[in-house]
Amino acid sequence: MSRNKLTGHSSAPLCQAPNPEIRSPKIVLPPGAVDCHAHVCGPAEQFPYARERIYTPPDATLDAYQALLKTLHVDRAVLVQPSVYGTDNRAMLAALNQYPNQFRGVAVISNNPNDTTDQQLESLHQAGVRGIRCNVVDVADPSAGLPIENLKALAKKIQPFGWHLELLMHANEYPNLAKTFENFPVDLVFGHFGYSHAKHGVNDKGFQGLLTLLKNVRAWVKMTGPYRICDGNLPYTDMRPLNDAVIEANPKQLIWGSDWPHVMVKKQMPHDADLCDLFGDWVTDPILRKAILVDNPCILYDFPVLNT
Repeated sequence: MSRNKLTGHSSAPLCQAPNPEIRSPKIVLPPGAVDCHAHVCGPAEQFPYARERIYTPPDATLDAYQALLKTLHVDRAVLVQPSVYGTDNRAMLAALNQYPNQFRGVAVISNNPNDTTDQQLESLHQAGVRGIRCNVVDVADPSAGLPIENLKALAKKIQPFGWHLELLMHANEYPNLAKTFENFPVDLVFGHFGYSHAKHGVNDKGFQGLLTLLKNVRAWVKMTGPYRICDGNLPYTDMRPLNDAVIEANPKQLIWGSDWPHVMVKKQMPHDADLCDLFGDWVTDPILRKAILVDNPCILYDFPVLNT
């Protein structure tokens, strides 16, 4: 494939590849642990990336991810549709089809609810999809604000399937977050601790709104991508207050994920074993660890409960 076909356009920069070192974490994860946020990208020859995108990932294939899961001793995973594929969910669906008991999916559909039929949603559900993702960060016109009515329309579309709506958004940009989403039709999942940079602190109005949604069981939070919302490298100490705040707000609404293959990381590439160990350092109670890694994902993503 030519560079033009692979990258779509020259303005989509090539990302760092994930750390290739084969190393297991020091922490022993509980049986049935779920990585609730990862992406499969490529092979580009088979699943070409969208021409209009803001980055180009190196191939991060299903085989490579399966090898990582074995190394980390993580049993199950949730594959989230990356923005480089737009609404073309084929790469994710191929992975779900190959490992239907091990994987669940979060898809991306058209922003126009009328573009997706109930039959298409049913097909996605049978494949293992349990939610849709809406990205209001990596968009052409971020000044347009939060498209709340459109989000509600999408939520009502997926509501009969028991799905959730995952949001990639900067919580700090929406000081009325709790009021905006207090009566939302489906469960909400906020990626990357609400994607509020650590410099804004836990008292930021938007982040406080996120905590209110957690406390009121109106939202879930993914404890993912700490490197995305702080300035330093591991152990990301300025992120710790946000971590502690979401745990205090409602640990029953928290899930964890690796964020592999860590697209668009412009600082030192983290090793996934170190990210597992960081979670262990930040969540020391084994009962709480199991809740976040096993019990909570089973509820949200409809995984079977393992007999252990």
